[in-house]
Amino acid sequence: MADNMDYRAKLDAQRMEKLRQLQRDLPPLCTDFFRSIAFTTSTLTRLAYAYDFRLFFQYLYKENPVFSDKEPGIWEDSDFKRIKKRDFVGFQDYLTQYFNTDEESGVSQMVRNHELGIMRKLSSLRSLFDYLFQNGYIDGNIAELITLPKIHDKPILRLDADEMQRMLDTVSSGDGLTERQQKLLETNRSRDMAMLLLFLGTGIRVSECVGLNIGDIDFENNAFLVTRKGGDQTILYFPQQVADALQEYLQHRNQIVPLDGHEDALFLSLQKRRITQRAVQNLVKKYAMVAAPLKKRISPHKLRSTFGTNLYQATGDIYLVADVLGHSDVNTTRRHYAAMTDERKRKAATKVLLPESESADNRKTDDERAQSDD
Repeated sequence: MADNMDYRAKLDAQRMEKLRQLQRDLPPLCTDFFRSIAFTTSTLTRLAYAYDFRLFFQYLYKENPVFSDKEPGIWEDSDFKRIKKRDFVGFQDYLTQYFNTDEESGVSQMVRNHELGIMRKLSSLRSLFDYLFQNGYIDGNIAELITLPKIHDKPILRLDADEMQRMLDTVSSGDGLTERQQKLLETNRSRDMAMLLLFLGTGIRVSECVGLNIGDIDFENNAFLVTRKGGDQTILYFPQQVADALQEYLQHRNQIVPLDGHEDALFLSLQKRRITQRAVQNLVKKYAMVAAPLKKRISPHKLRSTFGTNLYQATGDIYLVADVLGHSDVNTTRRHYAAMTDERKRKAATKVLLPESESADNRKTDDERAQSDD
Protein backbone atom coordinates (compact mmCIF):
# COMPACT_ATOMS: atom_id res chain seq x y z
CA MET A 1 0.00 0.00 0.00
CA ALA A 2 2.81 2.39 0.89
CA ASP A 3 4.39 1.99 -2.53
CA ASN A 4 1.11 2.78 -4.26
CA MET A 5 0.66 5.85 -2.09
CA ASP A 6 4.20 6.89 -3.01
CA TYR A 7 3.15 6.76 -6.67
CA ARG A 8 0.07 8.83 -5.97
CA ALA A 9 2.11 11.21 -3.82
CA LYS A 10 4.43 11.77 -6.77
CA LEU A 11 1.45 12.52 -8.99
CA ASP A 12 0.08 14.96 -6.44
CA ALA A 13 3.46 16.66 -6.15
CA GLN A 14 3.67 17.05 -9.93
CA ARG A 15 0.14 18.46 -10.07
CA MET A 16 0.83 20.85 -7.20
CA GLU A 17 3.92 22.14 -8.96
CA LYS A 18 1.95 22.66 -12.17
CA LEU A 19 -0.83 24.37 -10.22
CA ARG A 20 1.67 26.81 -8.72
CA GLN A 21 3.07 27.56 -12.15
CA LEU A 22 -0.40 28.28 -13.53
CA GLN A 23 -1.25 30.54 -10.60
CA ARG A 24 1.51 32.93 -11.63
CA ASP A 25 -0.54 33.80 -14.71
CA LEU A 26 -3.80 34.13 -12.78
CA PRO A 27 -5.15 36.98 -10.65
CA PRO A 28 -3.94 36.69 -7.03
CA LEU A 29 -7.51 36.15 -5.81
CA CYS A 30 -7.48 32.80 -7.63
CA THR A 31 -4.75 31.63 -5.25
CA ASP A 32 -6.99 32.55 -2.32
CA PHE A 33 -9.77 30.49 -3.92
CA PHE A 34 -7.51 27.45 -4.31
CA ARG A 35 -6.43 27.69 -0.69
CA SER A 36 -10.08 27.82 0.39
CA ILE A 37 -10.83 24.47 -1.29
CA ALA A 38 -7.48 22.77 -0.65
CA PHE A 39 -8.87 20.38 1.97
CA THR A 40 -12.11 19.53 0.18
CA THR A 41 -10.86 18.85 -3.36
CA SER A 42 -8.15 16.78 -5.01
CA THR A 43 -5.10 18.29 -6.68
CA LEU A 44 -6.48 17.04 -10.00
CA THR A 45 -9.71 19.01 -9.48
CA ARG A 46 -7.84 22.19 -8.57
CA LEU A 47 -5.54 21.77 -11.56
CA ALA A 48 -8.56 21.43 -13.86
CA TYR A 49 -9.97 24.63 -12.35
CA ALA A 50 -6.65 26.42 -12.97
CA TYR A 51 -6.62 25.47 -16.66
CA ASP A 52 -10.21 26.71 -17.02
CA PHE A 53 -9.41 29.98 -15.22
CA ARG A 54 -6.32 30.58 -17.34
CA LEU A 55 -8.33 30.12 -20.51
CA PHE A 56 -10.95 32.60 -19.32
CA PHE A 57 -8.54 35.31 -18.22
CA GLN A 58 -6.37 34.91 -21.31
CA TYR A 59 -9.53 35.29 -23.38
CA LEU A 60 -10.31 38.56 -21.59
CA TYR A 61 -6.75 39.83 -21.99
CA LYS A 62 -6.18 38.86 -25.62
CA GLU A 63 -9.65 38.99 -27.14
CA ASN A 64 -11.40 41.79 -25.25
CA PRO A 65 -9.94 45.33 -25.62
CA VAL A 66 -11.46 46.37 -22.29
CA PHE A 67 -9.02 44.08 -20.45
CA SER A 68 -5.96 44.45 -22.70
CA ASP A 69 -4.42 47.07 -20.42
CA LYS A 70 -3.34 44.64 -17.71
CA GLU A 71 -2.15 41.02 -17.69
CA PRO A 72 -4.23 38.76 -15.42
CA GLY A 73 -1.27 37.94 -13.17
CA ILE A 74 -1.13 41.53 -11.90
CA TRP A 75 -4.85 42.14 -11.47
CA GLU A 76 -6.00 43.90 -8.35
CA ASP A 77 -9.01 42.68 -6.41
CA SER A 78 -11.14 45.53 -7.77
CA ASP A 79 -10.50 44.46 -11.38
CA PHE A 80 -13.02 41.67 -10.99
CA LYS A 81 -15.78 44.26 -10.76
CA ARG A 82 -15.06 45.20 -14.38
CA ILE A 83 -16.29 41.81 -15.61
CA LYS A 84 -19.82 41.93 -17.01
CA LYS A 85 -22.34 39.35 -18.09
CA ARG A 86 -21.48 39.94 -21.77
CA ASP A 87 -17.89 38.85 -21.03
CA PHE A 88 -19.14 35.42 -20.01
CA VAL A 89 -21.43 35.28 -23.03
CA GLY A 90 -18.49 36.11 -25.27
CA PHE A 91 -16.33 33.49 -23.56
CA GLN A 92 -19.03 30.86 -24.05
CA ASP A 93 -19.08 31.62 -27.76
CA TYR A 94 -15.26 31.65 -27.87
CA LEU A 95 -15.15 28.14 -26.39
CA THR A 96 -16.90 26.65 -29.41
CA GLN A 97 -13.71 27.17 -31.45
CA TYR A 98 -10.32 28.69 -30.62
CA PHE A 99 -6.61 28.07 -31.11
CA ASN A 100 -4.46 26.64 -28.34
CA THR A 101 -0.65 26.74 -28.35
CA ASP A 102 1.22 23.76 -26.89
CA GLU A 103 3.58 24.96 -24.15
CA GLU A 104 6.43 22.62 -25.09
CA SER A 105 6.32 22.53 -28.89
CA GLY A 106 4.86 25.97 -29.50
CA VAL A 107 2.53 24.45 -32.11
CA SER A 108 -0.98 25.88 -32.28
CA GLN A 109 -4.00 23.74 -32.98
CA MET A 110 -7.70 24.38 -33.21
CA VAL A 111 -9.79 23.35 -30.22
CA ARG A 112 -13.53 22.79 -30.33
CA ASN A 113 -15.60 22.32 -27.19
CA HIS A 114 -18.97 20.63 -27.26
CA GLU A 115 -21.73 21.07 -24.69
CA LEU A 116 -20.07 19.07 -21.92
CA GLY A 117 -16.72 20.85 -22.21
CA ILE A 118 -18.35 24.28 -22.27
CA MET A 119 -20.55 23.44 -19.27
CA ARG A 120 -17.56 22.24 -17.24
CA LYS A 121 -15.56 25.42 -17.87
CA LEU A 122 -18.51 27.68 -17.06
CA SER A 123 -19.20 25.64 -13.91
CA SER A 124 -15.59 26.20 -12.84
CA LEU A 125 -16.05 29.94 -13.24
CA ARG A 126 -19.31 29.81 -11.29
CA SER A 127 -17.42 28.27 -8.37
CA LEU A 128 -14.75 30.99 -8.48
CA PHE A 129 -17.21 33.86 -8.74
CA ASP A 130 -19.38 32.38 -6.00
CA TYR A 131 -16.30 32.48 -3.75
CA LEU A 132 -15.64 36.10 -4.76
CA PHE A 133 -19.25 37.06 -4.03
CA GLN A 134 -19.39 35.24 -0.69
CA ASN A 135 -16.22 37.03 0.42
CA GLY A 136 -17.34 40.48 -0.68
CA TYR A 137 -15.02 41.03 -3.66
CA ILE A 138 -17.91 41.43 -6.12
CA ASP A 139 -21.52 42.51 -5.68
CA GLY A 140 -23.05 39.37 -7.17
CA ASN A 141 -22.18 36.11 -8.90
CA ILE A 142 -22.81 37.24 -12.45
CA ALA A 143 -21.52 33.88 -13.72
CA GLU A 144 -24.80 32.41 -12.41
CA LEU A 145 -26.69 34.52 -14.95
CA ILE A 146 -25.24 32.55 -17.86
CA THR A 147 -27.42 29.73 -19.13
CA LEU A 148 -25.42 26.54 -19.24
CA PRO A 149 -25.67 24.55 -22.48
CA LYS A 150 -28.13 21.70 -22.53
CA ILE A 151 -26.39 18.36 -22.42
CA HIS A 152 -27.81 15.92 -24.92
CA ASP A 153 -27.75 12.34 -23.75
CA LYS A 154 -25.61 10.11 -25.89
CA PRO A 155 -25.97 6.35 -26.18
CA ILE A 156 -23.37 4.40 -24.25
CA LEU A 157 -20.61 3.37 -26.63
CA ARG A 158 -19.53 -0.13 -25.71
CA LEU A 159 -18.41 -3.39 -27.23
CA ASP A 160 -20.80 -6.27 -27.80
CA ALA A 161 -19.83 -9.86 -27.09
CA ASP A 162 -18.50 -10.53 -30.60
CA GLU A 163 -16.40 -7.37 -30.58
CA MET A 164 -14.92 -8.23 -27.20
CA GLN A 165 -14.00 -11.67 -28.52
CA ARG A 166 -12.41 -10.21 -31.65
CA MET A 167 -10.37 -7.79 -29.54
CA LEU A 168 -8.96 -10.60 -27.42
CA ASP A 169 -8.41 -12.76 -30.51
CA THR A 170 -6.41 -9.91 -32.04
CA VAL A 171 -4.09 -9.92 -29.03
CA SER A 172 -3.72 -13.69 -29.25
CA SER A 173 -3.07 -13.92 -32.99
CA GLY A 174 -1.95 -10.46 -34.11
CA ASP A 175 -4.26 -10.71 -37.12
CA GLY A 176 -5.21 -7.30 -38.47
CA LEU A 177 -2.23 -5.50 -36.96
CA THR A 178 0.56 -3.89 -38.94
CA GLU A 179 3.94 -5.57 -39.20
CA ARG A 180 5.43 -3.18 -36.65
CA GLN A 181 2.52 -3.72 -34.27
CA GLN A 182 2.93 -7.49 -34.56
CA LYS A 183 6.60 -7.20 -33.56
CA LEU A 184 5.66 -5.18 -30.49
CA LEU A 185 2.99 -7.73 -29.68
CA GLU A 186 5.59 -10.47 -29.31
CA THR A 187 6.96 -8.58 -26.31
CA ASN A 188 3.74 -7.17 -24.91
CA ARG A 189 1.15 -9.90 -25.57
CA SER A 190 0.73 -11.10 -21.99
CA ARG A 191 0.70 -7.54 -20.64
CA ASP A 192 -1.86 -6.31 -23.17
CA MET A 193 -4.12 -9.33 -22.62
CA ALA A 194 -4.02 -8.91 -18.86
CA MET A 195 -4.78 -5.21 -19.13
CA LEU A 196 -7.73 -5.60 -21.51
CA LEU A 197 -9.24 -8.39 -19.43
CA LEU A 198 -8.81 -6.28 -16.31
CA PHE A 199 -10.82 -3.46 -17.91
CA LEU A 200 -13.51 -5.81 -19.22
CA GLY A 201 -13.65 -7.90 -16.06
CA THR A 202 -13.58 -5.24 -13.34
CA GLY A 203 -14.49 -1.85 -14.87
CA ILE A 204 -11.33 -0.29 -13.48
CA ARG A 205 -10.47 3.27 -14.53
CA VAL A 206 -7.36 3.86 -16.62
CA SER A 207 -5.85 6.03 -13.87
CA GLU A 208 -6.45 3.23 -11.38
CA CYS A 209 -4.96 0.67 -13.74
CA VAL A 210 -1.66 2.47 -14.27
CA GLY A 211 -1.39 3.07 -10.51
CA LEU A 212 -1.53 -0.63 -9.63
CA ASN A 213 1.46 -2.18 -7.90
CA ILE A 214 2.41 -5.85 -7.84
CA GLY A 215 1.69 -5.93 -4.11
CA ASP A 216 -1.90 -4.80 -4.70
CA ILE A 217 -2.85 -8.16 -6.25
CA ASP A 218 -4.20 -10.96 -4.03
CA PHE A 219 -4.58 -14.19 -6.00
CA GLU A 220 -5.79 -16.14 -2.96
CA ASN A 221 -9.01 -14.11 -3.04
CA ASN A 222 -8.84 -12.97 -6.69
CA ALA A 223 -8.89 -9.39 -5.48
CA PHE A 224 -6.86 -6.23 -5.76
CA LEU A 225 -6.52 -2.96 -3.91
CA VAL A 226 -7.39 0.07 -5.98
CA THR A 227 -7.03 3.77 -5.18
CA ARG A 228 -10.03 5.68 -6.48
CA LYS A 229 -10.07 9.17 -7.98
CA GLY A 230 -10.58 10.92 -4.67
CA GLY A 231 -7.76 8.99 -3.00
CA ASP A 232 -9.99 6.48 -1.19
CA GLN A 233 -8.96 2.85 -1.42
CA THR A 234 -11.23 -0.12 -1.97
CA ILE A 235 -10.98 -3.80 -2.82
CA LEU A 236 -12.28 -5.10 -6.14
CA TYR A 237 -12.61 -8.72 -7.21
CA PHE A 238 -11.88 -10.28 -10.57
CA PRO A 239 -12.99 -13.49 -12.31
CA GLN A 240 -10.67 -16.45 -12.82
CA GLN A 241 -10.03 -15.55 -16.47
CA VAL A 242 -8.51 -12.26 -15.32
CA ALA A 243 -6.52 -14.06 -12.63
CA ASP A 244 -5.06 -16.44 -15.20
CA ALA A 245 -4.07 -13.58 -17.50
CA LEU A 246 -2.47 -11.63 -14.64
CA GLN A 247 -0.46 -14.65 -13.49
CA GLU A 248 0.78 -15.30 -17.00
CA TYR A 249 1.80 -11.65 -17.34
CA LEU A 250 3.59 -11.69 -13.97
CA GLN A 251 5.78 -14.54 -15.16
CA HIS A 252 6.99 -12.22 -17.90
CA ARG A 253 7.00 -9.15 -15.62
CA ASN A 254 9.28 -10.84 -13.07
CA GLN A 255 11.98 -11.23 -15.72
CA ILE A 256 12.14 -7.46 -16.33
CA VAL A 257 14.50 -5.20 -14.38
CA PRO A 258 12.55 -1.92 -14.04
CA LEU A 259 14.12 1.50 -13.86
CA ASP A 260 14.73 2.99 -10.42
CA GLY A 261 11.52 4.18 -8.87
CA HIS A 262 9.37 1.83 -10.95
CA GLU A 263 10.18 -1.48 -9.23
CA ASP A 264 6.70 -1.90 -7.74
CA ALA A 265 4.64 -0.94 -10.79
CA LEU A 266 2.47 -3.77 -12.09
CA PHE A 267 2.27 -2.68 -15.71
CA LEU A 268 5.49 -1.51 -17.37
CA SER A 269 6.16 0.15 -20.69
CA LEU A 270 8.85 -0.91 -23.15
CA GLN A 271 11.06 1.68 -21.43
CA LYS A 272 10.77 -0.39 -18.22
CA ARG A 273 8.91 2.31 -16.36
CA ARG A 274 5.33 2.51 -15.10
CA ILE A 275 3.08 2.65 -18.14
CA THR A 276 1.30 5.97 -18.74
CA GLN A 277 -2.39 6.63 -19.24
CA ARG A 278 -1.73 7.85 -22.77
CA ALA A 279 0.06 4.59 -23.63
CA VAL A 280 -2.88 2.55 -22.32
CA GLN A 281 -5.34 4.65 -24.30
CA ASN A 282 -3.34 4.07 -27.49
CA LEU A 283 -3.12 0.36 -26.71
CA VAL A 284 -6.90 0.01 -26.38
CA LYS A 285 -7.51 2.08 -29.51
CA LYS A 286 -5.11 -0.09 -31.51
CA TYR A 287 -6.96 -3.32 -30.77
CA ALA A 288 -10.41 -1.74 -30.94
CA MET A 289 -9.78 -0.51 -34.49
CA VAL A 290 -9.36 -4.12 -35.55
CA ALA A 291 -12.19 -5.55 -33.46
CA ALA A 292 -14.76 -2.79 -34.00
CA PRO A 293 -13.65 -0.56 -36.91
CA LEU A 294 -16.97 1.31 -37.06
CA LYS A 295 -16.70 2.40 -33.43
CA LYS A 296 -14.06 5.11 -33.67
CA ARG A 297 -13.99 6.25 -30.07
CA ILE A 298 -13.34 3.06 -28.13
CA SER A 299 -11.16 3.91 -25.13
CA PRO A 300 -10.39 2.40 -21.71
CA HIS A 301 -13.44 4.29 -20.42
CA LYS A 302 -15.61 2.59 -23.06
CA LEU A 303 -14.31 -0.80 -21.88
CA ARG A 304 -15.35 0.31 -18.40
CA SER A 305 -18.81 1.10 -19.80
CA THR A 306 -18.85 -2.34 -21.41
CA PHE A 307 -18.23 -3.92 -18.02
CA GLY A 308 -20.90 -1.76 -16.38
CA THR A 309 -23.40 -2.70 -19.08
CA ASN A 310 -22.71 -6.41 -18.73
CA LEU A 311 -22.93 -6.26 -14.95
CA TYR A 312 -26.22 -4.38 -15.03
CA GLN A 313 -27.73 -6.70 -17.61
CA ALA A 314 -26.67 -9.71 -15.55
CA THR A 315 -27.90 -8.42 -12.17
CA GLY A 316 -30.35 -5.56 -12.77
CA ASP A 317 -28.86 -4.06 -9.59
CA ILE A 318 -27.99 -0.40 -10.23
CA TYR A 319 -26.60 0.00 -6.70
CA LEU A 320 -24.17 -2.86 -7.20
CA VAL A 321 -23.00 -1.34 -10.49
CA ALA A 322 -22.52 2.05 -8.83
CA ASP A 323 -20.53 0.49 -5.98
CA VAL A 324 -18.22 -1.54 -8.21
CA LEU A 325 -17.62 1.35 -10.62
CA GLY A 326 -16.88 3.68 -7.72
CA HIS A 327 -19.65 6.20 -8.43
CA SER A 328 -20.26 8.32 -5.33
CA ASP A 329 -23.80 9.09 -6.50
CA VAL A 330 -26.02 6.30 -7.82
CA ASN A 331 -27.80 8.88 -10.01
CA THR A 332 -24.60 9.11 -12.05
CA THR A 333 -24.88 5.40 -12.73
CA ARG A 334 -28.60 5.64 -13.37
CA ARG A 335 -28.10 8.34 -16.02
CA HIS A 336 -25.53 6.19 -17.80
CA TYR A 337 -27.69 3.09 -17.88
CA ALA A 338 -31.17 4.62 -18.16
CA ALA A 339 -31.46 3.41 -21.75
CA MET A 340 -31.08 -0.18 -20.60
CA THR A 341 -33.73 0.37 -17.94
CA ASP A 342 -36.12 1.54 -20.65
CA GLU A 343 -35.25 -1.50 -22.75
CA ARG A 344 -36.11 -3.79 -19.84
CA LYS A 345 -39.43 -1.98 -19.50
CA ARG A 346 -40.15 -2.45 -23.20
CA LYS A 347 -39.39 -6.14 -22.91
CA ALA A 348 -41.74 -6.36 -19.94
CA ALA A 349 -44.58 -5.10 -22.13
CA THR A 350 -44.16 -8.11 -24.41
CA LYS A 351 -44.32 -10.63 -21.55
CA VAL A 352 -47.92 -9.95 -20.50
CA LEU A 353 -50.45 -12.14 -22.32
CA LEU A 354 -53.86 -10.61 -22.87
CA PRO A 355 -57.04 -12.40 -23.96
CA GLU A 356 -57.78 -12.31 -27.66
CA SER A 357 -60.18 -9.56 -28.73
CA GLU A 358 -62.43 -9.52 -31.74
CA SER A 359 -60.70 -8.07 -34.80
CA ALA A 360 -61.67 -4.74 -36.34
CA ASP A 361 -62.55 -6.48 -39.58
CA ASN A 362 -65.00 -8.73 -37.79
CA ARG A 363 -66.54 -5.75 -35.99
CA LYS A 364 -67.01 -3.98 -39.32
CA THR A 365 -68.70 -7.00 -40.77
CA ASP A 366 -71.05 -7.13 -37.80
CA ASP A 367 -71.89 -3.43 -38.24
CA GLU A 368 -72.57 -3.89 -41.90
CA ARG A 369 -74.72 -6.91 -41.12
CA ALA A 370 -76.72 -4.86 -38.62
CA GLN A 371 -77.27 -2.14 -41.20
CA SER A 372 -78.50 -4.65 -43.76
CA ASP A 373 -80.88 -6.07 -41.17
CA ASP A 374 -82.31 -2.57 -40.66
